[in-house]
Parts: sequence; structure tokens; C-alpha cells
Amino acid sequence: MTLRSFSCLIIVALGASGCATQTGWTPTVDTYNDRNSYRLNQDMQECRQLAEQASGGTAKEAAIGAGVGGLIGAAGGAALGAIIGNPGTGAAIGAAAGGIGGGAKQGIQSEDRFKNAYNSCLRQRGHTVVN
Repeated sequence: MTLRSFSCLIIVALGASGCATQTGWTPTVDTYNDRNSYRLNQDMQECRQLAEQASGGTAKEAAIGAGVGGLIGAAGGAALGAIIGNPGTGAAIGAAAGGIGGGAKQGIQSEDRFKNAYNSCLRQRGHTVVN
């Protein structure tokens, strides 16, 4: 697989994982009977930062997943392509499929870790988190 093909693979994988982004999501907090509601804005900012650190970052994780998935997919595709008679094409197709799948999977897992860490942090600071 060429460097150009691998670069395209990374870009496609990051695009596929774009739906799993940590920038716009915030947990819903019920402030009714919340003795700590006066600190909610500060706690949300601090917990967001901690959650970003804990999750590793969606884009970074997606790139790692795309790289690993692409390498595994290329190996499997080359083996299947060799059976058919064209290992180069098989490797390229396998790399693309593995890279996109690996990137999306890692991005989604990173997003889940982010949400769980964010919610946990707010709960530990005494807030009632709904979602």
C-alpha cells in the first residue's frame, strides 16, 4: 500500500468517526434540590476537561484505530487477493475496509469513555445527572 493510499485511508476513517465528536455534547443535569447548583457551570467546565483527558480524544483514537485496522485489513486483503490472483488490489480493498471500520470503532469507544467520565465527575461533585 502506498503512502498516498494510507493517507487517504486515515482521512476517510476520521471523517467516518466525525459523528462521534466530543465538542457538542453536554450531560443533562437536574438542578432541583441540588445543593451544589451554584457551582454547576464551573464543575461542568472542569469535568469536561477531565473527561477529555480520560478519553484520549476522539480524533487521536480514530487515527490509531484506522492505522491498526488498515494494517490488519491490508494483510487479510492481500491473502484473499493472492488466492484470486491480485494481492495488491486485495490489500488496498482490505486496508480501506479495515481502516474505516477500525477508525469508526475507536472513535465511538472514545466518545463513550468521554461521556461516562463527564457524567461520573459531575455525580461525584454532588450533581444529579439525568443522562
